[in-house]
Amino acid sequence: MAVNAAPSGKAPAWRLRLGAATMVLATAFAVVACGSNADNSAAPADNSAAPAATGPHGAHAGGSSAPPQPLRVGERFVDLKMAEAYTPAPPEGGGSDEYRCQVIDPGLTKAAFLTGTQFTPENVAIAHHAIVYAVPPGGAAAVREQDAKTPGLGWQCFGGTGVAGAEVEEGEAAWVDTWAPGAEETLLDQDVGYKLEPGGLLVLQIHYNLLATDGKSAGSDRSAVRLRLTDGTPRTRELETWSLDAPIDLPCAADESGPLCDRAASVADVTKRFGPDVGEMADEQLEECNQGGAPKPGDTQTCDHKVEAPMTLFAGFGHMHMLGRSIKVELNPGTPDAKVVLDVPQFDFDNQRLVKLPSPVEIGPGDILRTTCTHDAGLRKRLPQLSKLPPRYVVWGDGTSDEMCIGIMAVSPRKN
Repeated sequence: MAVNAAPSGKAPAWRLRLGAATMVLATAFAVVACGSNADNSAAPADNSAAPAATGPHGAHAGGSSAPPQPLRVGERFVDLKMAEAYTPAPPEGGGSDEYRCQVIDPGLTKAAFLTGTQFTPENVAIAHHAIVYAVPPGGAAAVREQDAKTPGLGWQCFGGTGVAGAEVEEGEAAWVDTWAPGAEETLLDQDVGYKLEPGGLLVLQIHYNLLATDGKSAGSDRSAVRLRLTDGTPRTRELETWSLDAPIDLPCAADESGPLCDRAASVADVTKRFGPDVGEMADEQLEECNQGGAPKPGDTQTCDHKVEAPMTLFAGFGHMHMLGRSIKVELNPGTPDAKVVLDVPQFDFDNQRLVKLPSPVEIGPGDILRTTCTHDAGLRKRLPQLSKLPPRYVVWGDGTSDEMCIGIMAVSPRKN
């Protein structure tokens, strides 16, 4: 999806994805190339052991139970909770995943900067991940309309927030926080934050997964979010979220076979479960990254993202699912100025959290950010939540049994 820098250095709109999170967000990079390494040469040498049954990739071990850090000067907490408990159910198209969105009103009467967020899942047995979107006042009416016309709590939202009017022009939704198992409070420096406007709303998207319950109900959930807010100062820098993804083309293991080991059949299955917006991702990424559109099956995939405007990187984390082994984001790889800005050599599904960079990293037009992910189809037989499922050629998909590869970076535009 090549995008061009907007006039005056303003970042253009780009479709941002994490799971069902396809949204419009101001960013400043273009995807220019991607590839595959079928011999898994990018995987760390000590990365061959399977996760322990009671540790990584097992039943969700990590919530957000740790207490938040003390408030700093000028900060305040705002505690928000789902209006009522919700019991997830698989979608009509089959599968064991549901993405549910709901509106939460932070009740702001003046602008504030979000400097920390803590999502607390009530039912960690079914909570796969959560995303918090900030919807400016221009998109609030569309969000409330969507909520009002959908029976029950919130609405199903594969493919984004599910509210088109909140994702365009003055109503752009901004991705301001992500929770995954193991994450505690996301705490930013005091002089950077996501700007929230009075009259704006939050949309909380929760990915519920029922694999551990054989697709049956595992009870209800009433999760909560704690916001850390400050009024900001003239020095406060406004953050955006970048999603640096790479394709997934992971074939069945050598000793596996079945109908879904065919790539086209697997893509069709993802489309049936989550709709065309998600189902088209596998091929869209090949066009956007690979410049030729032909899949290159293998354990390791990469994608290069070209920076189009001056930015500062402040923090990041890597997101994959249960077959993930490692993820890395590099700045200008293969050059004298090469720098690793995110490195997770042994990915742990139950330990995904935003990590501040040791020091901010300045990037500018022409720089390349390369995302590299390694997955392991052999883990499917060794993980309780996946072992009962039929083998499949794994492509990008929203389900826990599908896969992703995303380096999520918190960035701030700069003037030069």
